Amino acid sequence: MTIQANIEAKITDALQPEYLEVANESHMHNVPPGSESHFKVTVVTTEFDGKMLVARHRILNQLLKDELNGPVHALSLNTLTPEEWQEKNGEVRKSPPCLGGSKAGK
Repeated sequence: MTIQANIEAKITDALQPEYLEVANESHMHNVPPGSESHFKVTVVTTEFDGKMLVARHRILNQLLKDELNGPVHALSLNTLTPEEWQEKNGEVRKSPPCLGGSKAGK
């Protein structure tokens, strides 16, 4: 199972999201082709109702602790309730360009 598929499975099993997107953004960073080290995760679930942003992120960080202690270097999180998702018309912020590694001076 790929790291991306593993992340998707863990989140789905724990949170039963109404919407889930796990995007491998490793290609946007200074890593070898085919890497699975940088991910953008968008999760929409009623499990986030009444929870502050930091609590939502803690839930995902706990769920994905093995991946974050291993192959995953960066995790961008968009954690929304269904109401918030609807208010944003299903749009989330774009990931910033990579400034790390050899790309910082370019």
